[in-house]
Amino acid sequence: MTVPTDRLPAWTLVAPVLALGAVVALSGRPGLSAGVMLGVALIAAVLAAVHHAEVLAVRVGEPFGAILLALAVTVIELGLIVSIMLSDRPEPTLLRDTIHAVVVLVLHGVAGLCIVVGALRHREQEFRTQGAQAYLIVLLPMVAVTLVLPNFTTSVPGPYYTTAQLAFVSTTCLMLWLAFTFVQTVRHRDHFTPTRTIESAVSRPSCGVAAGALAALLISLVAVVLLAKGVSPHIQSAAEGLGAPRALVGVIVAAIVLLPEALTALRAAREDQLQTSINLALGSGVASIGLTVPTVAAIAWWTGSPLELGVTSGSAVLLTLSFMMALITYGTGRASLLSGVVHLILLATWLFLIVVP
Repeated sequence: MTVPTDRLPAWTLVAPVLALGAVVALSGRPGLSAGVMLGVALIAAVLAAVHHAEVLAVRVGEPFGAILLALAVTVIELGLIVSIMLSDRPEPTLLRDTIHAVVVLVLHGVAGLCIVVGALRHREQEFRTQGAQAYLIVLLPMVAVTLVLPNFTTSVPGPYYTTAQLAFVSTTCLMLWLAFTFVQTVRHRDHFTPTRTIESAVSRPSCGVAAGALAALLISLVAVVLLAKGVSPHIQSAAEGLGAPRALVGVIVAAIVLLPEALTALRAAREDQLQTSINLALGSGVASIGLTVPTVAAIAWWTGSPLELGVTSGSAVLLTLSFMMALITYGTGRASLLSGVVHLILLATWLFLIVVP
C-alpha cells in the first residue's frame, strides 16, 4: 500500500479536528447546507481514519494489516447504523440493508473494479486460492443465517428472529469471525500473503509515526461516530425526498463505509497485489457481519428495537448467483478482465433492481 510512512500528512490530522468542530456547530441543525457540510466532514473523517489505519497496517504487515483496516471500517459502519437505529426515525431494515449492500459491494463492486484495473494494467493477476476461498467459506454461512434463514423460521411470523434465535445467530457469526481470524493470523497465515513481493519505496513506519497514527485513528473514529449521529437524519430525509426505497439508506451507509478501503484495494491492484485487494474487500464483508450483527443485535435487545433481517426472494436469488460467481472467480488462482466485467454487471443489476424492483 503506497501511503506515506515517514510522516503523517497534515490533512489527516486537521480533518478529524475540523470534523469534531462540525459536530459541535452543525449537529441538530436542519437544512440542506448543514447536511452537506456534515456529510463532507464525515467523509473527510472516514478518509483520515482509514489513512491512519493504513499506516498501522504497513507497520504490522499482512495479513494483520487487512484485519486492522477491516476493524476500523466496522467501527465506522457501527457508528452509522447505531446512530440511525437510535434516531427519531428508526429503520428496522437498516442492518439487513447495510449488510446486504456490503456483501454485494465487496463481492462485485470492489473486487470487480480491482480485477478490471489489474487486468488492464497486468493482463492477468495471480492470487492464493486457499486464502480467497477461505473468505467465501466463512462469508457464505454468515450471509445464509443472517439474511436468508429468517424467512424460513416459524417461531415468529415474517422475516424476523426471536430473541433466542437472534442471540444464537449473533454468537454463530462472532464464532465464525474468531475462527477465521485465528486461521488467517496463526494457522494458515501464508494463505493470505501476496503471491509475489514487489520492490517498494515505502518503508516500515517508525514507532513514533505508528504511535501518532494510532492516536489520530482513535480521534478520527470518535469524530466519525459523533458525526454519524448528526448526518443520519439528513441521509434519511434525502432518501425520502427522492422517493427512493428504504434499502437505499443501507446502500449509502455501505458506500460511505467502503469508499476509502475500496481506494486502498484499487491501489493494491494497480501494483499487481490482487491478494491484498481480495484481503481488503472480502475481509470487510466478513468483519461486517461477524462483528456488526452481534453488536447491533445486543443494542436492539437492550432498546427493544425490532430487526427485520430476511431479504426478499429476488434478493436471495441474486445472492446465490453472487456466491456462485465468486466461487468460480476465486477458484482458479488467476483473475481476467472478463470475470471483472461480469462482477460489475451483476453489481449494476442489483442496483437497478433496488430502484426499479
